[in-house]
Amino acid sequence: MRINHNIAALNTYRQLATNQALGNKSLEKLSSGLRINRAGDDAAGLAISEKMRGQIRGLDQAARNAQDAISMIQTAEGALNETHSILQRMRELAVQAASDTNTADDRAEIQKEINQLRDEIDRIGNSTEFNTKKLLNGQAGIAASAQNGIVAAVTDITFSDSTNPTATTLTAAELAKAITKVDAGTETTPGVYQVIVTANATAATLANASSSADASVSSNTTITINGVNISLLSTDNEATIIQKINNVSNLTGVIASDQGSAKGISLSTTKLGSAATISVTGSNSVLQSLGLTSSATATSLSASGTDATGTINGQAATGVGNVLTLNKAGDPANGISVTIKDGTTIASGKTLTFNAVIDNTNVVNIQIGANNAAEQVIALDISDMRSAALGVNNLDVTTATSAKSAIDSIDNAIKEVSSERSKLGAYQNRLEHTINNLGTAAENLSAAESRIRDVDMAKEMMEFTKMNILQQAATAMLAQANQQPQMVLQLLGR
Repeated sequence: MRINHNIAALNTYRQLATNQALGNKSLEKLSSGLRINRAGDDAAGLAISEKMRGQIRGLDQAARNAQDAISMIQTAEGALNETHSILQRMRELAVQAASDTNTADDRAEIQKEINQLRDEIDRIGNSTEFNTKKLLNGQAGIAASAQNGIVAAVTDITFSDSTNPTATTLTAAELAKAITKVDAGTETTPGVYQVIVTANATAATLANASSSADASVSSNTTITINGVNISLLSTDNEATIIQKINNVSNLTGVIASDQGSAKGISLSTTKLGSAATISVTGSNSVLQSLGLTSSATATSLSASGTDATGTINGQAATGVGNVLTLNKAGDPANGISVTIKDGTTIASGKTLTFNAVIDNTNVVNIQIGANNAAEQVIALDISDMRSAALGVNNLDVTTATSAKSAIDSIDNAIKEVSSERSKLGAYQNRLEHTINNLGTAAENLSAAESRIRDVDMAKEMMEFTKMNILQQAATAMLAQANQQPQMVLQLLGR
């Protein structure tokens, strides 16, 4: 028997301390309701549950984002409801003005109300906002307008015949409307569009001409036009030179013509677009004798953003008349502005088909997922709904003829507003389904996170009760173990 070390008491004490520690952990879990209160409780479980917790909170916020988007859509749709009412009243007035039972004074009074209603459409379009974000002035739509010019890249140019093409004059505002009507929600991928040419299109003409009445060269030489060599003989007169240049026009894209007495030769491109240029190289004496400059730049095909000419044409000068109609294939109401480069000769009655890539940087992007992924974003496009975009900014009902034309314009505007409201309604329905899906995902993920993170109260209470009983037993046994050394005194007493 030994008295310096009471091994039985030490062992009992160790068991008591262990039971107390486990009991305290059970008590902590029962009081917090969590199985994992610190990383040491379950290191892997903590990492997994924290990731799940981030996803759950992200899904909950995405659902709130979708609800906010619905509120924004309802704000815009409510404003368009009033725009619809205004347009219906304007149509009623236009029908009234179309009747010859009205005098000029009567129509003038009708025109006053038409103007006021137009101004109210503009006020609604300019002032309707959600959380200070403008909704109906075009800022929440496709990044395209007559003012900011070209918004599409062009590839794969081909040509085909078109029957009876019709020239269309577009004002800058109408062009802006046509561009913004490309829907970001349905046409974010490249699509096929058409440019219908309604007049022989010539991009540029070389301004300088020969100073002599009959251009010629003094010796045999070669000039190069757009990389194509043309041999000229000293015996060639102006007509021969023109013929030689025109013989290779299909390669150079350049046509020569006689400018008449004392004017010599003029060169013009047969290409459209900013890349169509005339480049002529040769000896200075030859170029001077022909009256040609070293290069000339073609006029770009683009929307100027002004209503001065209001047309998309090869050249802005009066009389050129190369009017182009830019329409989406199969849908004459919706169009898009494009840049055309390196085209070939386009005659009247030809159709230019190209692929356009749409720029949609100004759409309203709604985050409807917990992660940074393209498929977890919904792009909402709300078009410009002001009078100019609807085509009712310049309605005239002062004559019966103009009033009848106004009816058609208003009908188109009503159709546009109806289409926009229908689109907004579709957005809202989609977002409602999105919210339901997000709720289901968050619910199931919360259940998985709970199984990892939360404590099973019944099981943990059973564990706590066991530890409590073991603590009591260990305490009693420790008392017994401490009594064992006293037995030595009995030996000494004898």
